Amino acid sequence: MNEILKILERDGRLTGKQIAAMLGKTNDEISDAIAEYEAQGAILKYTAIIDWERAASERVTALIEVKISPQRGDGFDRIAERIYQYDEVDSLYLMSGSFDLTVIMSADSMRDVAEFVYAKLATIDGVTGTATHFILKKYKEKGCVFKKPEQQEERMIFV
Repeated sequence: MNEILKILERDGRLTGKQIAAMLGKTNDEISDAIAEYEAQGAILKYTAIIDWERAASERVTALIEVKISPQRGDGFDRIAERIYQYDEVDSLYLMSGSFDLTVIMSADSMRDVAEFVYAKLATIDGVTGTATHFILKKYKEKGCVFKKPEQQEERMIFV
């Protein structure tokens, strides 16, 4: 039944009836499975992917590398919990490599991102360094391609 999760991850607006038809199951089987996934916490939220550029809204998305000193007994978890509580944080990941955490955030301006980094993130005990990267253009997110609609050429037929 993991197929249901894969389908919902691609398009959370599909109905149980549509998923049932795709998988050759009954609507009741799909509805029960989805309810169980929600109860288990496997399905956390249904969201939409927005192309803010097309929506004529200026949004800035930043990826922030965070270096931290792990806490005795809690490792990275206590600091991660403190960071993900901020409303500005869209996503937070523990990483391998040259830094420890990746924070993804969206804001109305670069100034808002900078203020979050220097006033909130960098002041957390255990945070030893940050590096902020701004996303200049989105090409693809969660399997969804961002591309402008192609302009149709004017065609004339002469008879």
